[in-house]
Amino acid sequence: MKICFFGGTFNPVHNGHIRLLENASKHFAFDKIIVIPTNIPPHKEVIFSVSDDDRLTMCKLAFDGMAEVSDYEIRENTISYTINTIHHFKEIYPDDEFYFLMGSDMLFMFEKWKNYKELISLISIVVASREDDEMSSVEKKKLELEEDGAKIYIIKAEPYVVSSSLIRDKIKSGEKDFSCYLPERVVEYILEKKLYLE
Repeated sequence: MKICFFGGTFNPVHNGHIRLLENASKHFAFDKIIVIPTNIPPHKEVIFSVSDDDRLTMCKLAFDGMAEVSDYEIRENTISYTINTIHHFKEIYPDDEFYFLMGSDMLFMFEKWKNYKELISLISIVVASREDDEMSSVEKKKLELEEDGAKIYIIKAEPYVVSSSLIRDKIKSGEKDFSCYLPERVVEYILEKKLYLE
């Protein structure tokens, strides 16, 4: 079985995340997709203004019918190292192929990930490159990591010019045009729970 893992803060999950996963799914016949909201990302400082339960619920609403959403990293309540997460799921799916979906920004810093050489022995990496002018640098980084034994696949992703931080700013400032960036059910949840207003 081919299992794809897709992690992130998802604060909030938006249409760019969904398109990225849809695009990857078109290139690979994944048997299962597991979305994993991060607890504490190791590579950037994040202060969450919504609860972990809210982020989990928004992911479940956004990826309903497309992927399973795991609360593993949130339940661990510590820094979310991918190597630990992969070990956890290897115990559940010992004989299956693991793929990890990431953006090109993560690929460029992948050597800084905890136990990255062990990690590349356990997973194949699917990288989404959004910009034509970065493709050559992504290819170069791919070749560098492949010298260490990494298995990397590059897919072309449609550019999506919005970020979770921009969406949070729009909501906080009272702008009404943020809904076009989010799945309808996520918009309804944010409005109902009055999230991101502080």
